Amino acid sequence: MSNVAQALPDDPALLKALIAALQAENANISATLRAHDQLIQTLRLRIAKLKKQVFGQSSEKIEREIEQLELALEDLLIASAECETAVVDDGQGDDALETTVAGEVADRPSRRRLRVSDSTPRERQEPDPGSCCPDCGGDLRVVGEDVSDMLDLIAAQLKVVQITRPKKSCRRCERMVQAPAPSRPIPGSMAGAGLLAQILVAKFDDHLPLYRQHEIFARMGADIPDSTLVDWCGRAMKVLQPLIERIEADVMASDLLHADDTPIRVLDRSQRDKGLGKGVKKGRIWTYVRDQRPWAGASPPGAVYAFAPDWREEHVHRHLAQTRGILQADGYKGYAKLYGPDPDGRPRLREAACWAHLRRDFHDEWDKTKSAIAREALDRIGALYDIERELTGRSADIRLAARQKHSAPKVAAFFAWADQQLALIPGKGDLANAFRYGLSRGGAFSLFLEDGRVAIDNNPAERALRPIGIGRRNWLFAGADTGAETLARAMTVIETAKMNGLDPQAYLADILTRIHDHKINRLDELLPWNWSPLTNALPEAA
Repeated sequence: MSNVAQALPDDPALLKALIAALQAENANISATLRAHDQLIQTLRLRIAKLKKQVFGQSSEKIEREIEQLELALEDLLIASAECETAVVDDGQGDDALETTVAGEVADRPSRRRLRVSDSTPRERQEPDPGSCCPDCGGDLRVVGEDVSDMLDLIAAQLKVVQITRPKKSCRRCERMVQAPAPSRPIPGSMAGAGLLAQILVAKFDDHLPLYRQHEIFARMGADIPDSTLVDWCGRAMKVLQPLIERIEADVMASDLLHADDTPIRVLDRSQRDKGLGKGVKKGRIWTYVRDQRPWAGASPPGAVYAFAPDWREEHVHRHLAQTRGILQADGYKGYAKLYGPDPDGRPRLREAACWAHLRRDFHDEWDKTKSAIAREALDRIGALYDIERELTGRSADIRLAARQKHSAPKVAAFFAWADQQLALIPGKGDLANAFRYGLSRGGAFSLFLEDGRVAIDNNPAERALRPIGIGRRNWLFAGADTGAETLARAMTVIETAKMNGLDPQAYLADILTRIHDHKINRLDELLPWNWSPLTNALPEAA
Protein backbone atom coordinates (compact mmCIF):
# COMPACT_ATOMS: atom_id res chain seq x y z
CA MET A 1 0.00 0.00 0.00
CA SER A 2 1.33 3.46 -0.90
CA ASN A 3 2.25 6.05 1.71
CA VAL A 4 -0.46 8.34 0.30
CA ALA A 5 -3.17 5.73 0.94
CA GLN A 6 -1.88 5.12 4.46
CA ALA A 7 -2.10 8.84 5.22
CA LEU A 8 -5.80 9.09 4.30
CA PRO A 9 -8.20 9.47 7.25
CA ASP A 10 -10.68 6.70 8.09
CA ASP A 11 -13.49 9.11 9.01
CA PRO A 12 -16.01 9.27 6.10
CA ALA A 13 -16.79 12.90 6.86
CA LEU A 14 -13.13 13.87 6.62
CA LEU A 15 -12.78 11.89 3.42
CA LYS A 16 -15.77 13.71 1.90
CA ALA A 17 -14.28 17.05 2.89
CA LEU A 18 -10.93 16.08 1.36
CA ILE A 19 -12.61 14.98 -1.86
CA ALA A 20 -14.60 18.24 -2.04
CA ALA A 21 -11.41 20.26 -1.57
CA LEU A 22 -9.63 18.29 -4.29
CA GLN A 23 -12.57 18.72 -6.65
CA ALA A 24 -12.55 22.47 -6.06
CA GLU A 25 -8.80 22.61 -6.64
CA ASN A 26 -9.12 20.57 -9.84
CA ALA A 27 -11.90 22.86 -11.06
CA ASN A 28 -9.70 25.91 -10.49
CA ILE A 29 -6.77 24.30 -12.29
CA SER A 30 -9.02 23.25 -15.18
CA ALA A 31 -10.34 26.81 -15.49
CA THR A 32 -6.76 28.11 -15.52
CA LEU A 33 -5.79 25.64 -18.24
CA ARG A 34 -8.80 26.63 -20.34
CA ALA A 35 -7.84 30.29 -19.99
CA HIS A 36 -4.27 29.41 -20.96
CA ASP A 37 -5.54 27.51 -23.99
CA GLN A 38 -7.57 30.48 -25.18
CA LEU A 39 -4.65 32.85 -24.68
CA ILE A 40 -2.26 30.46 -26.44
CA GLN A 41 -4.58 30.25 -29.45
CA THR A 42 -4.93 34.04 -29.50
CA LEU A 43 -1.15 34.48 -29.42
CA ARG A 44 -0.63 31.93 -32.17
CA LEU A 45 -3.14 33.66 -34.43
CA ARG A 46 -1.62 37.07 -33.70
CA ILE A 47 1.91 35.81 -34.42
CA ALA A 48 0.79 34.18 -37.69
CA LYS A 49 -0.91 37.39 -38.77
CA LEU A 50 2.12 39.52 -37.93
CA LYS A 51 4.48 37.22 -39.81
CA LYS A 52 2.48 37.87 -42.96
CA GLN A 53 2.91 41.61 -42.45
CA VAL A 54 6.69 41.74 -41.95
CA PHE A 55 7.69 44.14 -44.69
CA GLY A 56 8.50 47.78 -45.27
CA GLN A 57 9.08 50.59 -42.80
CA SER A 58 7.13 48.90 -40.03
CA SER A 59 8.92 45.57 -40.30
CA GLU A 60 11.31 46.19 -37.38
CA LYS A 61 8.43 47.12 -35.08
CA ILE A 62 6.46 44.06 -36.15
CA GLU A 63 9.48 41.77 -35.70
CA ARG A 64 9.99 43.06 -32.16
CA GLU A 65 6.31 42.44 -31.39
CA ILE A 66 6.58 38.92 -32.80
CA GLU A 67 9.62 38.24 -30.63
CA GLN A 68 7.83 39.40 -27.48
CA LEU A 69 4.68 37.42 -28.33
CA GLU A 70 6.71 34.28 -29.02
CA LEU A 71 8.46 34.60 -25.67
CA ALA A 72 5.10 35.06 -23.94
CA LEU A 73 3.69 32.06 -25.83
CA GLU A 74 6.68 29.94 -24.83
CA ASP A 75 6.20 30.82 -21.16
CA LEU A 76 2.50 29.97 -21.34
CA LEU A 77 3.16 26.62 -22.99
CA ILE A 78 5.69 25.75 -20.30
CA ALA A 79 3.22 26.73 -17.60
CA SER A 80 0.52 24.60 -19.20
CA ALA A 81 2.88 21.65 -19.51
CA GLU A 82 3.76 22.00 -15.83
CA CYS A 83 0.08 21.63 -14.92
CA GLU A 84 -0.33 18.46 -16.93
CA THR A 85 -0.28 15.41 -14.70
CA ALA A 86 -1.40 12.48 -16.84
CA VAL A 87 1.11 11.83 -19.62
CA VAL A 88 1.31 8.53 -21.41
CA ASP A 89 4.05 7.06 -23.55
CA ASP A 90 3.05 5.70 -26.94
CA GLY A 91 5.91 3.20 -26.83
CA GLN A 92 7.98 5.02 -29.45
CA GLY A 93 9.59 7.74 -27.41
CA ASP A 94 7.04 10.47 -28.21
CA ASP A 95 5.08 11.63 -25.19
CA ALA A 96 1.44 12.42 -25.92
CA LEU A 97 -0.89 14.26 -23.59
CA GLU A 98 -3.77 12.02 -22.56
CA THR A 99 -5.79 13.88 -19.91
CA THR A 100 -5.75 17.01 -17.82
CA VAL A 101 -5.84 17.15 -14.06
CA ALA A 102 -9.61 17.20 -14.24
CA GLY A 103 -9.65 13.90 -16.10
CA GLU A 104 -10.94 15.45 -19.33
CA VAL A 105 -9.40 14.85 -22.75
CA ALA A 106 -7.08 17.77 -23.39
CA ASP A 107 -7.90 20.04 -26.31
CA ARG A 108 -4.42 20.63 -27.72
CA PRO A 109 -3.10 21.07 -31.25
CA SER A 110 -1.54 17.92 -32.64
CA ARG A 111 2.07 17.58 -31.59
CA ARG A 112 4.70 16.92 -34.25
CA ARG A 113 6.53 13.68 -33.56
CA LEU A 114 10.19 14.24 -32.81
CA ARG A 115 12.66 12.81 -35.31
CA VAL A 116 16.09 11.44 -34.48
CA SER A 117 18.76 10.91 -37.12
CA ASP A 118 19.79 7.34 -37.89
CA SER A 119 23.39 8.41 -37.24
CA THR A 120 22.60 9.25 -33.61
CA PRO A 121 24.34 6.74 -31.30
CA ARG A 122 22.10 4.10 -29.75
CA GLU A 123 22.61 2.45 -26.35
CA ARG A 124 20.68 -0.68 -25.42
CA GLN A 125 19.62 -1.14 -21.82
CA GLU A 126 18.08 -4.52 -20.98
CA PRO A 127 16.56 -4.94 -17.52
CA ASP A 128 16.60 -8.73 -17.03
CA PRO A 129 14.02 -10.35 -14.74
CA GLY A 130 16.48 -13.19 -14.08
CA SER A 131 16.47 -16.85 -15.01
CA CYS A 132 13.96 -18.17 -12.42
CA CYS A 133 10.23 -17.52 -12.05
CA PRO A 134 9.60 -15.36 -8.95
CA ASP A 135 6.43 -17.37 -8.18
CA CYS A 136 7.37 -21.02 -8.65
CA GLY A 137 11.11 -20.97 -9.24
CA GLY A 138 10.84 -22.52 -12.70
CA ASP A 139 13.24 -21.73 -15.55
CA LEU A 140 12.36 -18.65 -17.64
CA ARG A 141 12.64 -18.59 -21.43
CA VAL A 142 12.55 -15.61 -23.81
CA VAL A 143 9.28 -15.34 -25.74
CA GLY A 144 9.59 -11.76 -26.99
CA GLU A 145 10.45 -8.27 -25.90
CA ASP A 146 8.96 -4.79 -25.65
CA VAL A 147 11.14 -1.97 -26.99
CA SER A 148 10.71 1.73 -26.35
CA ASP A 149 13.05 4.64 -26.91
CA MET A 150 14.17 7.41 -24.60
CA LEU A 151 16.17 10.39 -25.86
CA ASP A 152 18.95 11.48 -23.53
CA LEU A 153 21.89 13.87 -23.71
CA ILE A 154 25.56 13.22 -23.07
CA ALA A 155 26.91 16.46 -21.67
CA ALA A 156 29.58 18.24 -23.70
CA GLN A 157 33.04 17.76 -22.29
CA LEU A 158 36.29 19.60 -22.76
CA LYS A 159 39.49 17.61 -23.01
CA VAL A 160 43.16 18.46 -23.11
CA VAL A 161 44.95 16.73 -25.99
CA GLN A 162 48.60 16.29 -25.09
CA ILE A 163 50.77 16.04 -28.16
CA THR A 164 53.88 14.12 -27.13
CA ARG A 165 56.68 13.81 -29.70
CA PRO A 166 59.32 11.29 -28.64
CA LYS A 167 62.91 12.10 -29.53
CA LYS A 168 64.90 9.17 -30.86
CA SER A 169 68.55 8.84 -31.75
CA CYS A 170 70.09 6.58 -34.33
CA ARG A 171 72.34 3.91 -32.79
CA ARG A 172 74.55 3.98 -35.88
CA CYS A 173 75.01 7.68 -36.77
CA GLU A 174 73.62 9.33 -33.61
CA ARG A 175 71.16 11.43 -35.64
CA MET A 176 68.24 12.82 -33.63
CA VAL A 177 64.84 12.01 -35.13
CA GLN A 178 61.52 13.51 -34.06
CA ALA A 179 58.16 13.73 -35.81
CA PRO A 180 57.17 17.29 -36.76
CA ALA A 181 54.54 18.94 -34.62
CA PRO A 182 51.10 18.83 -36.24
CA SER A 183 49.81 22.19 -37.41
CA ARG A 184 47.34 23.98 -35.19
CA PRO A 185 44.25 25.87 -36.37
CA ILE A 186 45.71 29.01 -34.78
CA PRO A 187 49.51 28.81 -34.66
CA GLY A 188 50.80 29.09 -31.10
CA SER A 189 47.30 28.79 -29.61
CA MET A 190 45.92 26.11 -27.32
CA ALA A 191 42.53 26.11 -29.13
CA GLY A 192 41.67 22.93 -31.00
CA ALA A 193 39.64 22.85 -34.20
CA GLY A 194 36.55 21.37 -32.54
CA LEU A 195 36.57 24.01 -29.81
CA LEU A 196 36.99 26.85 -32.31
CA ALA A 197 34.15 25.50 -34.45
CA GLN A 198 31.91 25.35 -31.39
CA ILE A 199 32.74 28.94 -30.44
CA LEU A 200 32.17 30.29 -33.97
CA VAL A 201 28.88 28.47 -34.53
CA ALA A 202 27.62 29.37 -31.06
CA LYS A 203 28.38 33.05 -31.61
CA PHE A 204 27.46 33.57 -35.25
CA ASP A 205 24.73 30.95 -35.79
CA ASP A 206 23.26 30.40 -32.33
CA HIS A 207 23.97 34.07 -31.48
CA LEU A 208 25.36 33.23 -28.05
CA PRO A 209 27.61 36.09 -26.87
CA LEU A 210 31.14 35.22 -25.82
CA TYR A 211 30.60 36.21 -22.21
CA ARG A 212 27.87 33.56 -21.97
CA GLN A 213 30.15 31.02 -23.61
CA HIS A 214 32.78 31.93 -21.00
CA GLU A 215 30.31 30.96 -18.27
CA ILE A 216 29.48 27.67 -20.02
CA PHE A 217 33.15 26.71 -20.41
CA ALA A 218 33.78 27.62 -16.77
CA ARG A 219 31.09 25.12 -15.72
CA MET A 220 32.86 22.54 -17.89
CA GLY A 221 36.14 23.11 -16.05
CA ALA A 222 38.01 25.64 -18.22
CA ASP A 223 38.19 29.30 -17.25
CA ILE A 224 38.82 30.83 -20.70
CA PRO A 225 39.03 34.63 -20.39
CA ASP A 226 36.71 36.68 -22.56
CA SER A 227 39.72 38.35 -24.15
CA THR A 228 41.06 34.94 -25.18
CA LEU A 229 37.73 33.96 -26.74
CA VAL A 230 37.70 37.23 -28.67
CA ASP A 231 41.24 36.60 -29.91
CA TRP A 232 40.41 33.03 -30.95
CA CYS A 233 37.33 34.19 -32.89
CA GLY A 234 39.24 36.88 -34.75
CA ARG A 235 42.19 34.67 -35.63
CA ALA A 236 39.95 31.76 -36.66
CA MET A 237 38.04 34.07 -39.00
CA LYS A 238 41.37 35.18 -40.44
CA VAL A 239 42.24 31.55 -41.15
CA LEU A 240 38.90 31.05 -42.91
CA GLN A 241 39.14 34.23 -44.95
CA PRO A 242 40.60 32.64 -48.16
CA LEU A 243 37.76 30.11 -48.17
CA ILE A 244 35.14 32.80 -47.60
CA GLU A 245 36.57 34.80 -50.52
CA ARG A 246 36.21 31.74 -52.76
CA ILE A 247 32.57 31.35 -51.72
CA GLU A 248 31.91 35.03 -52.42
CA ALA A 249 33.58 34.91 -55.84
CA ASP A 250 31.71 31.76 -56.88
CA VAL A 251 28.26 32.92 -55.75
CA MET A 252 28.58 36.47 -57.08
CA ALA A 253 29.62 35.14 -60.50
CA SER A 254 26.17 33.58 -60.90
CA ASP A 255 23.91 34.99 -63.61
CA LEU A 256 20.84 34.72 -61.38
CA LEU A 257 20.88 36.14 -57.86
CA HIS A 258 18.39 37.02 -55.14
CA ALA A 259 19.18 40.15 -53.12
CA ASP A 260 17.76 41.75 -49.99
CA ASP A 261 18.91 43.75 -46.98
CA THR A 262 17.98 44.39 -43.37
CA PRO A 263 19.00 47.00 -40.79
CA ILE A 264 21.49 46.25 -38.06
CA ARG A 265 22.50 48.50 -35.19
CA VAL A 266 26.23 49.03 -34.74
CA LEU A 267 28.32 50.99 -32.28
CA ASP A 268 29.37 54.38 -33.61
CA ARG A 269 32.97 54.91 -32.57
CA SER A 270 32.77 58.63 -33.30
CA GLN A 271 30.01 58.92 -30.67
CA ARG A 272 31.35 56.40 -28.14
CA ASP A 273 31.65 59.02 -25.37
CA LYS A 274 27.96 59.96 -25.54
CA GLY A 275 26.56 56.75 -24.09
CA LEU A 276 24.86 53.76 -25.72
CA GLY A 277 21.69 55.69 -26.55
CA LYS A 278 23.52 58.12 -28.83
CA GLY A 279 26.55 55.98 -29.61
CA VAL A 280 24.66 53.53 -31.85
CA LYS A 281 23.97 53.96 -35.56
CA LYS A 282 22.02 51.94 -38.10
CA GLY A 283 23.88 50.00 -40.76
CA ARG A 284 22.69 47.43 -43.27
CA ILE A 285 23.42 43.78 -43.94
CA TRP A 286 22.91 42.72 -47.56
CA THR A 287 22.60 39.16 -48.70
CA TYR A 288 23.03 37.75 -52.21
CA VAL A 289 21.70 34.24 -52.67
CA ARG A 290 22.18 31.65 -55.39
CA ASP A 291 19.58 28.92 -55.11
CA GLN A 292 18.91 26.80 -58.19
CA ARG A 293 17.29 23.95 -56.30
CA PRO A 294 13.69 24.96 -57.23
CA TRP A 295 14.47 24.33 -60.93
CA ALA A 296 17.08 21.55 -60.47
CA GLY A 297 19.95 23.75 -61.63
CA ALA A 298 23.55 22.53 -61.69
CA SER A 299 25.13 25.20 -59.47
CA PRO A 300 25.17 24.56 -55.70
CA PRO A 301 23.33 26.93 -53.35
CA GLY A 302 25.21 29.64 -51.51
CA ALA A 303 24.67 32.93 -49.68
CA VAL A 304 26.99 35.92 -49.45
CA TYR A 305 26.53 38.55 -46.74
CA ALA A 306 27.98 42.05 -46.86
CA PHE A 307 27.84 44.90 -44.35
CA ALA A 308 27.51 48.58 -45.22
CA PRO A 309 27.44 51.50 -42.74
CA ASP A 310 24.44 53.09 -44.48
CA TRP A 311 21.84 52.54 -47.19
CA ARG A 312 23.55 54.39 -50.04
CA GLU A 313 23.41 52.85 -53.50
CA GLU A 314 27.19 52.86 -53.93
CA HIS A 315 27.41 49.77 -51.71
CA VAL A 316 25.23 47.54 -53.89
CA HIS A 317 27.04 48.88 -56.96
CA ARG A 318 30.31 47.70 -55.41
CA HIS A 319 28.87 44.34 -54.35
CA LEU A 320 27.46 43.65 -57.83
CA ALA A 321 30.24 45.24 -59.88
CA GLN A 322 31.15 41.96 -61.62
CA THR A 323 27.69 40.41 -61.69
CA ARG A 324 25.73 40.08 -64.93
CA GLY A 325 22.41 38.42 -65.60
CA ILE A 326 19.19 38.61 -63.55
CA LEU A 327 18.74 40.18 -60.12
CA GLN A 328 15.60 39.36 -58.13
CA ALA A 329 15.06 41.99 -55.46
CA ASP A 330 12.64 44.50 -53.98
CA GLY A 331 12.06 48.03 -55.22
CA TYR A 332 15.11 49.60 -53.51
CA LYS A 333 16.10 52.62 -55.61
CA GLY A 334 19.80 51.80 -55.35
CA TYR A 335 19.35 48.95 -57.82
CA ALA A 336 17.90 51.20 -60.55
CA LYS A 337 21.22 52.15 -62.19
CA LEU A 338 22.24 48.50 -62.30
CA TYR A 339 19.33 47.84 -64.64
CA GLY A 340 20.67 50.42 -67.09
CA PRO A 341 22.69 49.49 -70.19
CA ASP A 342 26.44 48.92 -70.30
CA PRO A 343 28.53 50.77 -72.90
CA ASP A 344 27.72 47.96 -75.36
CA GLY A 345 24.03 48.77 -75.01
CA ARG A 346 23.04 45.64 -73.11
CA PRO A 347 21.61 45.90 -69.58
CA ARG A 348 24.01 44.95 -66.81
CA LEU A 349 21.24 43.24 -64.88
CA ARG A 350 17.63 42.41 -65.67
CA GLU A 351 15.15 43.10 -62.90
CA ALA A 352 12.94 40.33 -61.57
CA ALA A 353 10.33 41.63 -59.14
CA CYS A 354 8.85 39.85 -56.14
CA TRP A 355 5.17 38.92 -56.18
CA ALA A 356 5.25 38.20 -52.44
CA HIS A 357 6.31 41.83 -51.93
CA LEU A 358 3.32 43.05 -53.95
CA ARG A 359 1.00 40.62 -52.22
CA ARG A 360 1.96 42.01 -48.80
CA ASP A 361 0.91 45.50 -49.86
CA PHE A 362 -2.56 44.24 -50.77
CA HIS A 363 -2.73 42.07 -47.66
CA ASP A 364 -1.94 45.05 -45.43
CA GLU A 365 -4.72 47.05 -47.10
CA TRP A 366 -7.22 44.21 -46.81
CA ASP A 367 -6.29 43.60 -43.18
CA LYS A 368 -6.74 47.28 -42.39
CA THR A 369 -9.86 48.16 -44.40
CA LYS A 370 -11.35 44.81 -45.54
CA SER A 371 -11.34 46.23 -49.06
CA ALA A 372 -13.04 43.94 -51.57
CA ILE A 373 -10.63 45.16 -54.26
CA ALA A 374 -7.61 44.22 -52.11
CA ARG A 375 -9.22 40.83 -51.45
CA GLU A 376 -9.63 40.20 -55.18
CA ALA A 377 -5.99 41.19 -55.76
CA LEU A 378 -4.94 38.64 -53.16
CA ASP A 379 -7.05 35.95 -54.82
CA ARG A 380 -5.60 36.70 -58.25
CA ILE A 381 -2.02 36.55 -56.95
CA GLY A 382 -2.85 33.43 -54.96
CA ALA A 383 -3.87 31.69 -58.19
CA LEU A 384 -0.36 32.27 -59.54
CA TYR A 385 1.13 30.68 -56.42
CA ASP A 386 -1.15 27.67 -56.80
CA ILE A 387 0.49 27.05 -60.19
CA GLU A 388 3.99 27.57 -58.79
CA ARG A 389 3.53 24.96 -56.05
CA GLU A 390 3.20 22.30 -58.72
CA LEU A 391 6.43 23.42 -60.44
CA THR A 392 8.87 23.26 -57.55
CA GLY A 393 11.77 20.99 -58.42
CA ARG A 394 10.85 20.77 -62.11
CA SER A 395 13.31 21.71 -64.83
CA ALA A 396 13.45 25.26 -66.16
CA ASP A 397 11.95 24.17 -69.49
CA ILE A 398 8.97 22.50 -67.86
CA ARG A 399 8.43 25.50 -65.59
CA LEU A 400 8.56 27.88 -68.56
CA ALA A 401 6.07 25.87 -70.61
CA ALA A 402 3.61 25.61 -67.70
CA ARG A 403 3.88 29.30 -66.93
CA GLN A 404 3.32 30.30 -70.55
CA LYS A 405 0.22 28.12 -70.68
CA HIS A 406 -1.33 28.77 -67.26
CA SER A 407 0.29 31.81 -65.60
CA ALA A 408 0.76 34.23 -68.50
CA PRO A 409 -2.99 34.73 -69.12
CA LYS A 410 -3.55 35.33 -65.40
CA VAL A 411 -0.73 37.88 -65.19
CA ALA A 412 -2.05 39.75 -68.25
CA ALA A 413 -5.55 39.73 -66.75
CA PHE A 414 -4.22 40.96 -63.41
CA PHE A 415 -2.49 44.00 -64.88
CA ALA A 416 -5.47 44.86 -67.11
CA TRP A 417 -7.75 44.64 -64.09
CA ALA A 418 -5.26 46.66 -61.96
CA ASP A 419 -5.21 49.43 -64.55
CA GLN A 420 -9.01 49.59 -64.49
CA GLN A 421 -9.17 49.67 -60.69
CA LEU A 422 -6.55 52.40 -60.42
CA ALA A 423 -8.82 54.72 -62.39
CA LEU A 424 -11.72 54.10 -59.98
CA ILE A 425 -10.10 54.48 -56.55
CA PRO A 426 -8.62 57.50 -54.70
CA GLY A 427 -5.15 58.21 -56.05
CA LYS A 428 -3.42 58.93 -52.75
CA GLY A 429 -4.29 55.83 -50.75
CA ASP A 430 -2.18 52.79 -49.96
CA LEU A 431 -4.28 50.67 -52.30
CA ALA A 432 -3.50 52.99 -55.23
CA ASN A 433 0.19 52.92 -54.29
CA ALA A 434 0.14 49.13 -54.40
CA PHE A 435 -1.41 49.14 -57.87
CA ARG A 436 1.06 51.76 -59.12
CA TYR A 437 3.98 49.77 -57.74
CA GLY A 438 2.87 46.70 -59.68
CA LEU A 439 1.99 48.50 -62.90
CA SER A 440 5.23 50.51 -62.98
CA ARG A 441 7.24 47.26 -62.83
CA GLY A 442 5.10 45.16 -65.14
CA GLY A 443 8.12 43.90 -67.06
CA ALA A 444 9.96 42.91 -63.89
CA PHE A 445 6.88 41.13 -62.54
CA SER A 446 6.49 39.27 -65.85
CA LEU A 447 10.12 38.14 -66.22
CA PHE A 448 9.38 34.79 -64.56
CA LEU A 449 7.10 34.09 -67.55
CA GLU A 450 10.08 34.45 -69.92
CA ASP A 451 12.68 32.42 -68.03
CA GLY A 452 11.88 29.19 -66.20
CA ARG A 453 14.83 29.72 -63.85
CA VAL A 454 13.37 32.89 -62.35
CA ALA A 455 11.37 32.48 -59.15
CA ILE A 456 8.00 34.11 -58.60
CA ASP A 457 9.29 35.87 -55.50
CA ASN A 458 12.38 36.81 -53.53
CA ASN A 459 11.78 34.47 -50.62
CA PRO A 460 15.25 32.81 -50.80
CA ALA A 461 16.90 36.13 -49.91
CA GLU A 462 14.33 36.87 -47.21
CA ARG A 463 14.96 33.44 -45.65
CA ALA A 464 18.70 34.11 -45.73
CA LEU A 465 18.20 37.25 -43.65
CA ARG A 466 16.09 35.49 -41.04
CA PRO A 467 19.12 34.61 -38.86
CA ILE A 468 19.83 38.34 -38.46
CA GLY A 469 16.36 38.84 -37.03
CA ILE A 470 16.85 35.89 -34.69
CA GLY A 471 20.22 37.25 -33.60
CA ARG A 472 18.71 40.60 -32.67
CA ARG A 473 16.91 38.85 -29.84
CA ASN A 474 20.25 38.17 -28.17
CA TRP A 475 22.32 41.22 -29.02
CA LEU A 476 21.35 44.88 -29.22
CA PHE A 477 24.04 45.89 -31.68
CA ALA A 478 27.21 44.77 -33.41
CA GLY A 479 30.60 45.95 -32.21
CA ALA A 480 31.16 48.83 -34.64
CA ASP A 481 31.57 48.41 -38.40
CA THR A 482 34.37 45.87 -38.09
CA GLY A 483 32.24 43.66 -35.86
CA ALA A 484 29.38 43.73 -38.36
CA GLU A 485 31.80 42.90 -41.18
CA THR A 486 33.04 39.87 -39.24
CA LEU A 487 29.42 38.82 -38.66
CA ALA A 488 28.75 39.02 -42.41
CA ARG A 489 31.79 36.90 -43.30
CA ALA A 490 30.98 34.30 -40.65
CA MET A 491 27.38 34.02 -41.85
CA THR A 492 28.61 33.59 -45.43
CA VAL A 493 30.47 30.38 -44.61
CA ILE A 494 28.00 29.07 -41.99
CA GLU A 495 24.78 29.69 -43.93
CA THR A 496 26.29 28.37 -47.17
CA ALA A 497 27.28 25.19 -45.35
CA LYS A 498 23.74 24.82 -44.02
CA MET A 499 22.24 25.40 -47.47
CA ASN A 500 24.36 22.49 -48.73
CA GLY A 501 23.03 20.17 -46.03
CA LEU A 502 26.12 20.29 -43.80
CA ASP A 503 26.41 20.51 -40.05
CA PRO A 504 28.29 23.84 -39.85
CA GLN A 505 30.12 22.86 -36.67
CA ALA A 506 31.42 19.57 -38.11
CA TYR A 507 32.32 21.34 -41.35
CA LEU A 508 34.27 24.15 -39.65
CA ALA A 509 36.03 21.73 -37.30
CA ASP A 510 37.28 19.72 -40.26
CA ILE A 511 38.27 22.81 -42.27
CA LEU A 512 40.18 24.34 -39.36
CA THR A 513 41.97 21.02 -38.83
CA ARG A 514 43.31 20.74 -42.36
CA ILE A 515 43.35 24.17 -44.02
CA HIS A 516 46.97 25.00 -43.09
CA ASP A 517 48.20 21.77 -44.66
CA HIS A 518 45.97 22.03 -47.73
CA LYS A 519 47.49 23.16 -51.01
CA ILE A 520 46.30 26.66 -51.85
CA ASN A 521 45.69 25.74 -55.50
CA ARG A 522 43.27 23.05 -54.33
CA LEU A 523 41.35 25.22 -51.90
CA ASP A 524 38.16 24.74 -53.91
CA GLU A 525 38.05 21.18 -52.55
CA LEU A 526 37.13 22.68 -49.16
CA LEU A 527 34.16 24.70 -50.43
CA PRO A 528 30.92 23.51 -48.81
CA TRP A 529 29.57 21.99 -52.03
CA ASN A 530 32.83 20.10 -52.72
CA TRP A 531 33.80 19.16 -49.17
CA SER A 532 34.18 15.64 -47.87
CA PRO A 533 35.33 14.90 -44.31
CA LEU A 534 38.98 14.20 -43.62
CA THR A 535 39.42 10.44 -43.26
CA ASN A 536 43.08 10.21 -42.30
CA ALA A 537 42.97 12.42 -39.23
CA LEU A 538 45.21 11.70 -36.28
CA PRO A 539 43.54 9.42 -33.72
CA GLU A 540 42.20 11.23 -30.73
CA ALA A 541 43.97 10.91 -27.42
CA ALA A 542 42.41 8.38 -25.14
